[in-house]
Amino acid sequence: MKKWIGGMAALTLLSTSIVLLDADAKSEPKKPKVELGVDRLMENPDILKGKRVGLITNPTGINAERTSIVDLFDQSDDFELTALYGPEHGVRGDAQAGSTVSSYIDEVTGLPVYSLYGATKKPTPDMLEDVDVLVFDIQDVGTRYYTYIYTMAYAMEAAAENGIPFVVLDRPNPQGGLRVDGPVLDPDYASFIGLYPIPLKHGMTVGELAQLFNSEYHIQADLEVVKMKGWKRSMMYEDTGLPFVMPSPNMPTTDTVNVYPATGLFEGTNLSEGRGTTKPFQLIGAPYIQAHEYAKELNDLDLPGVAFRAASFTPTFSKHAGKLTHGVEVYVTDPTRFESTKTGIAMIQTAHDLYPDDFAFLANDFITKLTGNAYVKDMILEGAPLDEILTKIEDERDAFLPIRKDYLMYK
Repeated sequence: MKKWIGGMAALTLLSTSIVLLDADAKSEPKKPKVELGVDRLMENPDILKGKRVGLITNPTGINAERTSIVDLFDQSDDFELTALYGPEHGVRGDAQAGSTVSSYIDEVTGLPVYSLYGATKKPTPDMLEDVDVLVFDIQDVGTRYYTYIYTMAYAMEAAAENGIPFVVLDRPNPQGGLRVDGPVLDPDYASFIGLYPIPLKHGMTVGELAQLFNSEYHIQADLEVVKMKGWKRSMMYEDTGLPFVMPSPNMPTTDTVNVYPATGLFEGTNLSEGRGTTKPFQLIGAPYIQAHEYAKELNDLDLPGVAFRAASFTPTFSKHAGKLTHGVEVYVTDPTRFESTKTGIAMIQTAHDLYPDDFAFLANDFITKLTGNAYVKDMILEGAPLDEILTKIEDERDAFLPIRKDYLMYK
C-alpha cells in the first residue's frame, strides 16, 4: 500500500511538472507568420525621418503586439505625427455604418482628427497644411463594396494634387489572394462603395490596389508601399498568426469577412442582411420567409464550400427591427472553394422565386451599386438561369485578370 501511495505521489509530482512545463511553453507568445507593413516601417522609419506625418487609420491599425499605430507614431522620436484622418466608422471605430463622422480633437493625443466620411471624403488643402507625408494603415476586407479603399484612393488624389508623398502600410487580404470573383464595376454605377472597375472580390491587398489605382486610373501620386514579409496569396487570415480587429461594427469576425461578398448583396433587397443581430451577414431573412423551405432549397443547390441552416432571429435595428424574422444562417465550410458571387446571386434568386409576391429589390436601386451594374438585377427579375448570369460575370472577370496581374507583389 505504501509503495502504491508513493507511486501516486511521484506520478502527481511528475504530472505537476508537466503542467508547469506546458504553462511555461504557453507563456511565450507565438510569433506571427506574417510581418505587417507597420512593423517593418517601425523597424526602419527612414522614409518618415524628420517629417510631419498625417495618418489615415482606424482601430485595425495595430502592430503584431496589438499596439495602435496612433500610439506608435505619437511616441516616435524619428518623426512628428501632426494630424489624424478618419474613414467611415471613425478613427476609433465608434460610428455605425453610413453615420456621418465629424471632425474633432482626439482625446488621447490632442491632435486634430479630420473626417473623411461626411461632407468631405477627400482631404482638403487646409487639412494637409501641417503634413509632409500621408500614411494609410487600415485593414481591408477584400470586397469591392467597402469604403476604406476609396478613402485611400481619394487621399492619394489629394496627396498628388498637393505634392505630398503617400505611403501605404500593407496588410493581408483576409479572404486570401487567389480567388477573384464577381462582376467588374461598370463606371456608370460608380459610387463611394465602388469607385473603380474592379471585381466584387478582387483578391488583392490594399498595397496592390493602391498601385493599381495609382497607375490604371491616373492618380499619379508619389506612392510607396511598405510590403509585408511572409504573406502568401494562399493564406486566409487565420493562417497569418496575426490578431484580428473587426474592421467595422458589423464585421466582427473572419467568418463575417468570408461570407460578406455573397450576403452583402442583400443590402439591396428587402431581406435583412443580419444587421442588428450578433451575426451580421451570416443571418439572412425576412418575416415572410419560410425558414426550412428556404434552407432546403439552398442546400439542394449543392453550392461549393457553403451550407445553410434554417434560422429565426429578431434584429434590434435596421431592417425588420423588433420583428421575428425567418431565413437562414450561412456557413462558409471551405473558404478556398466558396464561390461568393454564385452563392449571393443564388440566394437572392431563390428568395425571389419562392416568394415572388413579397420579395423586392429596394426602391433606391442600391443593388446596382453593390453589383456594379444593372444586368444582375434585371436578369434575376426576368428569370434568367443562374449559369447565364454567371457566364456574363465570368467574362468580365477574365478580362480584368491580366490587368490585376501587373500589380501583384506577393506569390
